[in-house]
Amino acid sequence: MIKTVPDVTFAFREGDEVPTDGGCPIGGKFVFKTTADLFDEKRVVVFSLPGAFTPTCSTYQLPGFEEQFALFHAKGIDAIYCISVNDSFVMNEWARALNIKNVCVIPDGAGAFTDGMNMTVDLSAIGFGKRSRRYAAVINNGLIEHMFEEPEASATDPDPYGVSSPENVLKHL
Repeated sequence: MIKTVPDVTFAFREGDEVPTDGGCPIGGKFVFKTTADLFDEKRVVVFSLPGAFTPTCSTYQLPGFEEQFALFHAKGIDAIYCISVNDSFVMNEWARALNIKNVCVIPDGAGAFTDGMNMTVDLSAIGFGKRSRRYAAVINNGLIEHMFEEPEASATDPDPYGVSSPENVLKHL
């Protein structure tokens, strides 16, 4: 298992506004942030999932971390990050659709962070391509304190979820 977060740069999209007549948010710019920008001098919870707008991720995992943000903060967590192998446009719209205010969604569109965490899984069989395995981690100043990795999918459980749930992570803080 790796001990530190990989050194990567994320391409965030900031300042886009939804046109009043609908359509794609426009007018913003790309802002680049490194893992040092996000992890240095902070104790954070990171969770990653196969994709934005997918059922388990949208129904339980992201909303669960959002709803329990204050409990994490009370236990010494400075930030909660949700990482997915999706671009910033998708991640921003997903956060907007779910009314996420406290969890920072992080686009890992090229999968560099996911690869560096050794969490890449090939979901081509269901049309996803290379994505992230579902996991959560407590990270202190870039050092991984604890990993919560879901078991591999199987015929009887195609989308394992529980180990990386906010409730389970909270129990270990």
